[in-house]
Amino acid sequence: MRFGSTMAEALVLGTLSFFISVIIGAPYIRILRAYKIGKKISINGPASHQVKMGTPTMGGLMMTVPVSIVTAFLNLPGRLSMLLPLGMILGCGLLGGVDDWMTLIGNGRRQGLRARFKLGWLFVMATIAAFVLYFLLKANTFFPFVRGAVSIGLWYIPIAIFAIEGTAHAVNLSDGLDSLAGLTLATAFVAYGIIAYLQGQAYLVAFCFTVAGALLAFLWYNAHPAQVFMGDTGSLALGATLAVVAFMTGQWILLPVVGLVFVAEAASDIIQVVYFKLTKGKRFFKMAPLHHHFELLGWSEVQVVQRFWLVSILAAMLGIALALA
Repeated sequence: MRFGSTMAEALVLGTLSFFISVIIGAPYIRILRAYKIGKKISINGPASHQVKMGTPTMGGLMMTVPVSIVTAFLNLPGRLSMLLPLGMILGCGLLGGVDDWMTLIGNGRRQGLRARFKLGWLFVMATIAAFVLYFLLKANTFFPFVRGAVSIGLWYIPIAIFAIEGTAHAVNLSDGLDSLAGLTLATAFVAYGIIAYLQGQAYLVAFCFTVAGALLAFLWYNAHPAQVFMGDTGSLALGATLAVVAFMTGQWILLPVVGLVFVAEAASDIIQVVYFKLTKGKRFFKMAPLHHHFELLGWSEVQVVQRFWLVSILAAMLGIALALA
């Protein structure tokens, strides 16, 4: 039996990555606690979040390591194109891990990597991915209600760079409530796994469900009240990888639909900053990103997460439908 060739095998790989992640999760969290690798909570966030102070972070390793192992041994041998999402998840995971670590050891004046440095390295990795997609994989571009692939020429490269870097940051902003980023990411990867299946991209299907399985295992420990946080180690890696997967299917135009929650989170942050500057101190939202706004409106953390997740499920359903249009 050749792994990665059918939906059944993709589901097996997803289940395998789930169990690997769950098994390593408990001892990993104990190690994080032993070395006091705990989250620092900003005083600018909702006051209710101060109870999260010290919760272990860098939980992204619980996902990136199992996904990399399963992909390298059971999916990569059949399709070298899987080197692209594998390289992205490892590269951005390393960048996020360094940022998380520097945040933990930083003083009050410096928290994590400098924004320019992080943006620069994300830009480099996104650029490499864009060139691989366009020149080596010759990835197609599809639009809803249009038959066949559409050529957009070299515009493909800057669009891919912007989408990969933007999605990484959008997912990072969404990682502010227990289970929020994990649930919405898992939903998005399943959606693109189904799209890849409909296209006959068996190895990409396997990769998507491998990631989804690891995310479900992470949610086992990240369910409210969270025992561990994803951190930039996970959010940057999985956000950028989600965008790469979208471009590999050619259905990248649907990424803002499938990832509607991520778009809303990023847009709310941008609107808040621009409005604050234009009005000299006034706020459009009670707090940004968007999930904090609803918390301050009186929604509980669990209500915000579940309602945002419901929106992400509906958005994923719509995205799949548009891919079939």
